[in-house]
Amino acid sequence: MTTKIARTRADPGVVAFLAALDHPLKAEIVAVRDIILGVSADIGEGVKWNAPSFRTTAYFATVNLRSRDTLQLIFHLGAKVRPDVASMEIADPAGLMKWLAKDRCLVTLGAGKAFKANTPAFKTLVPDWIRYL
Repeated sequence: MTTKIARTRADPGVVAFLAALDHPLKAEIVAVRDIILGVSADIGEGVKWNAPSFRTTAYFATVNLRSRDTLQLIFHLGAKVRPDVASMEIADPAGLMKWLAKDRCLVTLGAGKAFKANTPAFKTLVPDWIRYL
């Protein structure tokens, strides 16, 4: 498996998880990992909820491995509901986000050409989201 992430930033658990992963969207999963980790040096990764997950001060995104035909992530503010978050204002002109609760959403990026087309819009969502952590 090739990845653009510097070995010093790569979590060995995630590297092993992805090496063993048999998933039709593996290329997109690896690409989204590179995108998220490339947003900020403050972003780390781990295997949480049996899927690649990303964190700063708390976990904020988890790849939805149940989806087999379109890459999806759950954006959240940690494992527990955050009652201190009244609302979140995130610009989403591409319509990638489907709000599931006031502090979590499903982000759908597609596969293949659709994934590539949605990448620029997704890159703007990550920093907007993590400012709420």
